[in-house]
Amino acid sequence: MNRLRHPAQWAAAAAVCMSLVTLPAAHADGPGAGITASFEVDFLRMMIDHHYSALRLTELAAGTDPQRNGQISATEGTSPTPGFAATPAKATLDDIRSLARRNNRMQREEILNFQSMLREWYGIDYQPKLRPDGRHMIDVLEQAKPGADFNHLFLEVFSRHHFNMLQPASACVTGSDLTHEELRRECRTMWMAQIADIEMMRGELKKHFGISDYQPFRKHEVMGERPSAPRGRHTGHD
Repeated sequence: MNRLRHPAQWAAAAAVCMSLVTLPAAHADGPGAGITASFEVDFLRMMIDHHYSALRLTELAAGTDPQRNGQISATEGTSPTPGFAATPAKATLDDIRSLARRNNRMQREEILNFQSMLREWYGIDYQPKLRPDGRHMIDVLEQAKPGADFNHLFLEVFSRHHFNMLQPASACVTGSDLTHEELRRECRTMWMAQIADIEMMRGELKKHFGISDYQPFRKHEVMGERPSAPRGRHTGHD
């Protein structure tokens, strides 16, 4: 039987044992593998831009407060987004303003979270930008008259905005890197939150505008086509 007789041999054996014991388990501190890596980079960039357009949509609804204070009220505005002018609230329904403020806060945090993932996993510093579909939606709401006209259009446009991210979020849950549970958890949370908001906005359309069959998508989209449109459809509007 071979025995370790020299102190140096004991030390070497102990170091080997300790290295085996303390070897860290795999965790999500690196890039995705194979095609999941390119998917995650594209997805994270897209979601940052998607949320960035939502900041302006919600600012138009709730208004902006260049200087915030600690008071909480139904007339409180949102933080203005750099590059956009301060704006008064165009929505006149408290439920819409509340929804807008909540989404503005949440999506600012999600932008920071997704930027952090890109930076930590892929070494990419990415700044938000407006994509054509987001710009189109903003244009629709900027042109809407404050009050009932804006309330109506916001409910249709913003539910449409939410719907547009459901398929990418599903892809994130089912196709992102297996070690990146943090990302999949975020996508599951977003998916459920968007569904809940869409249901609320459909209810508001029925309550205030008598639209009981609004769908935040177009007729052929569920069959794989994605026409560019800032709103979904309902009876009398297609």
